[in-house]
Amino acid sequence: MLALTELGQRLRQERESKGLSLEDLQKLTKIQKRYLLGIEEGNYEVMPGKFYVRAFIKQYCEAIGLDTDAIFEEYKSDIPSTQTEDMPQQLSRVRSRKEIPQHTKGVSKAYDYLPTVLVVAGVVVVGIIIWVIAQNIVSVKNKEQANQEAPNSEVQQSNTQEETNETTAKNDNSNSEDEQSAADKKEQEKEKAEKEKAAKEKAEKEKAEKEKKDSGKQEYKEVQKTGRSATYALSGTDAFNLEVTSTQADTWLDVKNGKGNAFFSSILKKGETKEFDLTKETEARVNIGYSPGVELKVNGKAVDLPFDSSKQVRQVVTIQYQPAEAQ
Repeated sequence: MLALTELGQRLRQERESKGLSLEDLQKLTKIQKRYLLGIEEGNYEVMPGKFYVRAFIKQYCEAIGLDTDAIFEEYKSDIPSTQTEDMPQQLSRVRSRKEIPQHTKGVSKAYDYLPTVLVVAGVVVVGIIIWVIAQNIVSVKNKEQANQEAPNSEVQQSNTQEETNETTAKNDNSNSEDEQSAADKKEQEKEKAEKEKAAKEKAEKEKAEKEKKDSGKQEYKEVQKTGRSATYALSGTDAFNLEVTSTQADTWLDVKNGKGNAFFSSILKKGETKEFDLTKETEARVNIGYSPGVELKVNGKAVDLPFDSSKQVRQVVTIQYQPAEAQ
């Protein structure tokens, strides 16, 4: 085991004061545990490079709530510095176009392309003449064909009109049926939404009445305090709902029943709330790793933590529950 540097001692003390293990810190920072241990012991040889040393120390400080700039300034003798090298500039070997005479080049190219331009122009003119002649021939044939088909066009037009009328009538009937079906569907959806809304309002009203009824009888009183642990008794209610919210920083949270079965055992992130329905339990044990900014609610009612969080960072709260119907 290597001797801790001053920086390593400071970081370890701050981590332990928040109730965090190296495994917890590994989950928060995504940095391997052996690198975190290397930072605390000042064993930077295990790191993949000097750049990673500074980057990992920065993530460590942010995870436990320390000012990174202040730490780097205070312990700069313990933190290796990094160096950057300037990349060599590549020299361009492309000759500037300004060095090539442009006026002689343009004139020469114009004379080279002149025969080709004249040939293309001649082909275009011949093509236009052929196209005009073809259009005149097609126009004459179309006129003759129209004169021959004129007597039959009226009959065909009459038949076409009848078919159009029949199709229109069918479409009108179909559209009418579709509109009626859409109206019925819309009405059914409206009725369903109204029923769901009424059921939701009824459930919310019943819940509010139950909570109001329970809150009038609910008792939450202290039983005992020892060290960093305290026990409370919850009675006068038929429900045991617990809410835990962290408002200032990430914290370790462990919630178990009286038999030791865990409901939650992980990091509770800043601004996150966890809710637990413990109505079927007779006891719940809440272990808070970093209590500053943590709020507890029992059945929607805020309750105080047993100790001053500025003096007792880690706190354990045990709640013994006795339903009102069993009293």
